[in-house]
Amino acid sequence: MTQVYFHCSNTKKVFVDRRGAILDDLAEARDHATRLVRSLTGERSLEDWRDWVLHVSDDQGDELFVVPFTFVLGEPN
Repeated sequence: MTQVYFHCSNTKKVFVDRRGAILDDLAEARDHATRLVRSLTGERSLEDWRDWVLHVSDDQGDELFVVPFTFVLGEPN
């Protein structure tokens, strides 16, 4: 088990995850990241999420992987 953080950014903003989540492995972190992106983009807002990226890092601050929101949302038609 390890503490994993999910930071979101685009070219103008950064949302820092200060709480993180305790997860068992990278597969669980990937699933959590996908749910987080869907949760953020599912809320009603004027935000265009296509240029956002989710940065997943461990408790040492090392980036484990990134998830472009378009990877979860799909490319616009």
